Amino acid sequence: MEVERVQAIVSSSLAKNNIPLEFVRPEDEQPAITTFHGPIPDIPVIDFNHPDQDHIIHLIANASREWGIFQVVNHGIPFDLIQKLQQVGKEFFDLPQEEKEVYAKPPGALTLEGYGSKIGKDVNGKKNWADHLFHKIWPASCINHQFWPKNPPPYRAVNEEYAQEVRKVVDKLFKWLSIGLGLEADVLKEGAGGEEIEYLMKINYYPPCPRPDLTLGVTSHTDLSAMTVLVPNEVPGLQVFKDGHWIDAKYIPGALIIHIGDQIEILSNGKYKAVLHRTTVDKEKTRMSWPVFLEPPGEFVVGPLPQLVDPQIPPKYKPKKFKDYSYCKFHKLPQY
Repeated sequence: MEVERVQAIVSSSLAKNNIPLEFVRPEDEQPAITTFHGPIPDIPVIDFNHPDQDHIIHLIANASREWGIFQVVNHGIPFDLIQKLQQVGKEFFDLPQEEKEVYAKPPGALTLEGYGSKIGKDVNGKKNWADHLFHKIWPASCINHQFWPKNPPPYRAVNEEYAQEVRKVVDKLFKWLSIGLGLEADVLKEGAGGEEIEYLMKINYYPPCPRPDLTLGVTSHTDLSAMTVLVPNEVPGLQVFKDGHWIDAKYIPGALIIHIGDQIEILSNGKYKAVLHRTTVDKEKTRMSWPVFLEPPGEFVVGPLPQLVDPQIPPKYKPKKFKDYSYCKFHKLPQY
């Protein structure tokens, strides 16, 4: 059965000023109705160039407790490399449809890797206004170049360079998040898989949509990863659920958006919160984003760190293999 990509639907829909019914969200999810437009606090922005490291740690820990998300500036990844990452991703999605389909996720495959349009199960049978490309970028042992586009030609080199740069940022984040919990610097990273943590790159492609008021690029969710490091393009769309409201994330050129994921929430025994977020789409412009999901290996067991559990503070989560956690999450099954 041929899969219909959202990018291919766009040309037929734009002229009609409507979208297929399977993309129309229930009213309690529609962005026109549910987005908050009053005065809102900004998602915390943290400058890695601040001279006082203790101050950075304090801000990161606070943001992870209160928000589960923060933006990082002066993070050390060259701005021109971020621009190259965006350019090669955009050029892939600009290719003819049949050329993109070469990288399609194989039917029935257990992996997420490849080009596609659907992830997991929607309880209402609805679809998201998005296409995507997944592939692992680190460690070298888990990379499958079958899913790395050969076009545009610089795609591989740019992604390899980005993988090396983003690892440096991730190591700092794990260290500072760990210290922010009152732990030794290496404890949190080791609890999430250590040097075996897998870096899963995703490119989200949200084409222009004639009815952005009715649909979503991605519905509300927390990331099942330990942590997610995201590069957006200049088209706004990320929304965060905070204090009972859906609020827009501001675009900061060159910044990284850091999401606390489910596995760090579990490891911290709920001290750090996985952020509930979603993505809206735009009527005229294509939104794109480049999240890297930091995930434990499938067989790795994640549970609350023993240092954060005692008779007064019992574990809130049951230790679980990451592959089993992922299966339950994708199939909308209870975890415990």
